[in-house]
Amino acid sequence: MARIRVGFHSTTSFLVGTGAVPKWSDAEKTVQAKDRETGAPLFTVTLFCMEEDRAEALKVTVPETGLPNGLKPGVPVVPVELFATPWARIFNGSLSDGIAYRADHLTLPNAPATGSGSASASEKKAA
Repeated sequence: MARIRVGFHSTTSFLVGTGAVPKWSDAEKTVQAKDRETGAPLFTVTLFCMEEDRAEALKVTVPETGLPNGLKPGVPVVPVELFATPWARIFNGSLSDGIAYRADHLTLPNAPATGSGSASASEKKAA
């Protein structure tokens, strides 16, 4: 599958639309999806990508270790190592397609640098 690195203009900005929610690997939502390389639990964060005079909502998958403290709706963030992966499938004779977004981690542009993912997801949600 093609992974495409996403580049930004110098004027591109991102705002958090929703806090981190667990990404599930099964329809019953009993098994949380894990990163294939590190085993870290995966979360989905809705980001609003704003460029010039338009905005797009993107659902971005981020490992728990890549979620900063203080992540909440309305907070500016910078997705690091953001990739887009086109996908398509046929289910019950109907074609579904889209783009899956994945970031290595999110940073808060106005926050001091911290260790990578030292707080738990529940601490990050509470912040």
